[in-house]
Amino acid sequence: MRSVLLIGTGRAAFHLGHAMKRAGLDLVGITGRNAQHVDQRAAELGIPGLKFSDAPSKADIVVIAVSDDAIADVAMNIPIGDAVVIHTSGASDLDKLLPHPHRAVLWPLVSLSPGEPMDLKAIPLVVDANTAFARERVRGIAKALSDHVTELTHAQRELVHASAAMCLNFPLHLLARAQELLSDHAIDPSILMPSFVAMAQKAAAIGASEALTGPARRGDLGTVRHHLDRLTDDPELRAAYARLSSMILRAYGHPDHGYTDV
Repeated sequence: MRSVLLIGTGRAAFHLGHAMKRAGLDLVGITGRNAQHVDQRAAELGIPGLKFSDAPSKADIVVIAVSDDAIADVAMNIPIGDAVVIHTSGASDLDKLLPHPHRAVLWPLVSLSPGEPMDLKAIPLVVDANTAFARERVRGIAKALSDHVTELTHAQRELVHASAAMCLNFPLHLLARAQELLSDHAIDPSILMPSFVAMAQKAAAIGASEALTGPARRGDLGTVRHHLDRLTDDPELRAAYARLSSMILRAYGHPDHGYTDV
């Protein structure tokens, strides 16, 4: 069994570390720049917490689970050898792992939020590599963690990453802003949650286009205008509502006639 070293102490390292342990991978240790955080993650995972300067020589595979901006710096400080060096970023290319000869990507296509360790078996894992050797190693890890493994080039990953930001991050931010709007008017913001959850479930069942409802989908311009009138105290949110409503109106064959102009 190939030995794996995990570098990083944030959310990605937390979820990947637990997933690797559940999958029975030989996770030989964890390291990072912050010794206190390393000790915490090591205790949670039941593996050694290692000093960064000593750790990289201890594994066949090194998984760098840090922020995108930190990948290159971490990679530069790992001694060059035969280990396959992997980052976990969907947006970053393999060159961030230079000068290592065997470079790969292992990207979980999911929002890694705080909370209980996530089961990655049903989560798509996207992989890429620069050599056949690295490809074989990263695919082995991915298949141990997930039943859904896809290989994509950097250009393809960038498209998927942008698409994921639109459909995962944007709705959550809009939900947070909508809940804030209700709270400002002394309305319990949790009133939105059952419908939000039901919407995601319906989209998974019948597709996003079929699941979409609401005044813009129906072409109900009067209601759209009333909503915009209610949002005059929040120009930023009003502009977002107007632009998205205009997109939906036109997508479903309803001319907006300028009703969503702001």
